[in-house]
Amino acid sequence: MKKTNIVKNNRDFNTIIEHRRYEKNQYFIIYFMDNEIGFSRYGISVGKKIGNAVTRNKLKRQVRNIIDKNKKLYHISRDYIIIVRKDILVCDFKTKENTLVSLLNTISKKEQKDAKKK
Repeated sequence: MKKTNIVKNNRDFNTIIEHRRYEKNQYFIIYFMDNEIGFSRYGISVGKKIGNAVTRNKLKRQVRNIIDKNKKLYHISRDYIIIVRKDILVCDFKTKENTLVSLLNTISKKEQKDAKKK
């Protein structure tokens, strides 16, 4: 993931979350919003309740790895904020990957349905 593909600005995080389009499951909440930039950006948020800094950084590295492996699932010009939930501590990497990919598939299917309605 290139540095340009990361949402770092707090204002951008808040704008995407306030847009209120999201999908969630047991391990993740993904907020998404279309952008005018022409490429997709990602922000990862892991709260302090999940663990110490080492644990939080490990989870962020794992999520970044999943994003890099599955770039084809993302819409071209959309911002994503991925919030990690506390239940993620009890599962292995393969489960994390499968649940995140299935959640992204749900988002893309939902968008395709919305596009057909228009």
